[in-house]
Amino acid sequence: MPFIQVSGRRLFCLVVFVVVLLPLRGQTIKGVVTDERQGEAIPFANVVLDGTRFGVATDLNGFFLLNQMPAGTYTIRIRYVGYEEYTKQITVEKGKTTVHNIALKPASTTLNTVVVKDNRVEERKVQTHVSVEKITATQIQQMPSIGGQADLAQYLQVLPGINSTGDQGGQLYIRGGSMIQNLCLLDGMIIYNPFHSIGLYSVFETDLIQNADVYSGGFGAQYGGRLSSVMDITTRDGNKKRHSGKIALNTFGANLMAEGPLKKGRDGSPTSVTYLLSAKNSYLSRSSTLLYKGVEGGLPFDYLDLYGKLCINSGSGSKVNFFGFRFDDSVSHYRGLSDYHWKNWGAGCNFTLVTGLSSVAEGHVAYSDYRINLDDASGLEKYSRINGFNMGFDLTTYFGANRLKYGVAMEGYATDYQFYNSYGVHSQQEEHTNNLGAYAAYKIQAGKWLIDPGVRLMYYISLGTPSLEPRIQAKFNCSDRFRLKLAGGRYSQIFLDARSDNDIVNLFNGFLTGSGALYKPSTFKGSPVNNCVQKAWHAIAGAEFDLSRHLTLNAEAYFKYFNQLLNSNRNKMFDSSDPAYQAGGPYEKPEYLLTDFIIEQGKAYGADFSLCYDIDWLYLWATYSLGWVTRTDELSTYTPHYDRRHTINILATVRLGQAHQWEFSGRWSFGSGYPYTQTQGMYENLTFAGGILTDYTTVNGDYGVAYAELYGGRLPNYHRLDLSLKRKFSLGKRSLLELNLGATNVYNRNNIFYFDRLTFKRVDQLPILVSGGLTLKW
Repeated sequence: MPFIQVSGRRLFCLVVFVVVLLPLRGQTIKGVVTDERQGEAIPFANVVLDGTRFGVATDLNGFFLLNQMPAGTYTIRIRYVGYEEYTKQITVEKGKTTVHNIALKPASTTLNTVVVKDNRVEERKVQTHVSVEKITATQIQQMPSIGGQADLAQYLQVLPGINSTGDQGGQLYIRGGSMIQNLCLLDGMIIYNPFHSIGLYSVFETDLIQNADVYSGGFGAQYGGRLSSVMDITTRDGNKKRHSGKIALNTFGANLMAEGPLKKGRDGSPTSVTYLLSAKNSYLSRSSTLLYKGVEGGLPFDYLDLYGKLCINSGSGSKVNFFGFRFDDSVSHYRGLSDYHWKNWGAGCNFTLVTGLSSVAEGHVAYSDYRINLDDASGLEKYSRINGFNMGFDLTTYFGANRLKYGVAMEGYATDYQFYNSYGVHSQQEEHTNNLGAYAAYKIQAGKWLIDPGVRLMYYISLGTPSLEPRIQAKFNCSDRFRLKLAGGRYSQIFLDARSDNDIVNLFNGFLTGSGALYKPSTFKGSPVNNCVQKAWHAIAGAEFDLSRHLTLNAEAYFKYFNQLLNSNRNKMFDSSDPAYQAGGPYEKPEYLLTDFIIEQGKAYGADFSLCYDIDWLYLWATYSLGWVTRTDELSTYTPHYDRRHTINILATVRLGQAHQWEFSGRWSFGSGYPYTQTQGMYENLTFAGGILTDYTTVNGDYGVAYAELYGGRLPNYHRLDLSLKRKFSLGKRSLLELNLGATNVYNRNNIFYFDRLTFKRVDQLPILVSGGLTLKW
């Protein structure tokens, strides 16, 4: 015992030395980089000391920290695309911390100004960037503005590795992962359904987005609880200089946004308080009856999105945010389609604390509630609800060019769902689930290597099951223009999807958990099932090649092995609570006919390629994805409904005029057909409601469907061309009017939206639609 006590004290001292004292060696320069016009933070700006090895990129809050350099005089240089380059001599005194906050000036047209047009330094030197796309509002606005609104949902559909169902359902499948395996965060708060049913719009107002990180696999240890991908969205804090806003009207809907300072920061009192409010809605169900009369049955897509944020900013990098939202979506009887409605609301807060040491502390706490309802031709109500909280605390400590980030997180959920499968068997679940997570990741910059190893420990409290998950990301800078990269790790989750595998196109995606001993099978392929935690391994390798200053090629190959998955049991035919069907009963049935869930395994593998050409007046983006997805259950191996073999996206934006006041953009997308389960035949299904006394010669049975091989068929290929034209008018120093005209599905391709097996009605996605609108910013 004395040995253990001494060892414990030594371990504690070692941790204190590494985390607290070691970063204090040498001197420190820190500060915040902001936009001179609005006072908003500028993330990912390059901050370097000329002639030294010291350099870093600002974080999402615009904060940077350089430490462990010798005392002396340096030239600090700060660069970011679209801003004038900043340089200044600063003196670093021995044993002291130098605070240097910088406001970058937007690019001007004067000839004697150095304007940054290439941000490759940040890409090459300080970020691993494996299977991640960093998206800004400016990039999103380069898309053709369908319905007059550029939106994140439209931009995501052109990213490599992401497959979309197009206009229908807003469903995205990322490198072999199902919808339920994608984690979406808004300012640290979990969003359960980020896309509207029309598929063209997300719940996020584009001009609110500061940055969106989309990880298609191999994500780091700071994220947990999902198997496939992460979409982490950060909103702006609001204009710190003046009140401003936006109003947009178009044929699809309307947007309204307002922001500004409630308290401005001043010399001697740098703390500011800002607000940010947005509202957007669709009135397409009403406008389509006037403008799109050629669309049979109209376009009854409605949504309303509200978001608000209050930010208290110290001016030195520390801040606290309070935010809330309500998102509402519905589709009503579209060409006889089922009623579909979901609602999501929530609130929370997060904070950033820049300490006096070489560390930054961050935390968040939030609550969210989501419910989805689907009323179809069966007359049986299907619904799913999930509500709960998530909270976390993170600490980042800087060691020169290296960085240690670690933290803890906790989540708690309540789920409630009701579902009927193709046999009419009723399933219902109410569960309370909690899990804890802790992680640590150490980013190392050593010569040409960037290595970011980490580990996450998840503990699923309701299951009593831990999951140790190693992670790694790495990049090797072979030269200034060629880079190799890799990523991998282990991942886990307990959520699964409530949906019917027999629906040709599915709109209902509910939330279930694998908790509860009565629901899970005890064996899989003869091996015991110890728990219902779903697990996966990722392996990714790729290369980046700058073919020229403005042309970049990116290629990645990936493999995801899902060694344990939980799926809703499509084969369930008997009540598992009836002793007659259980083991030893008179009518004993195998488990795969009894349990609500089944165990599966799966694989997803393929390759993604992207080519980007970006100059002042022209932006070109082309992607190609090749992928395979398989699942294996107790009886067979099949391809799930999101297995798409080929995906192609081509995007082009041309800006003309002296001030680029004209903008023309186009996007063409192609996707090979998704799998679906074909109909073998129809029959009269006699239920024998009266038992053995039922007279089968006179009673009327139900309409029964005989299904063919699971996902044995393929839907037709999907392809579509969208075009848009924008014209900007300057209305004084601070106001801008933008007129836009767009067309979706220009050559009127008949892409399937929904097919009703009982009525044999096919409903196609959007036909050719011409839209227009205006946006006023001030």
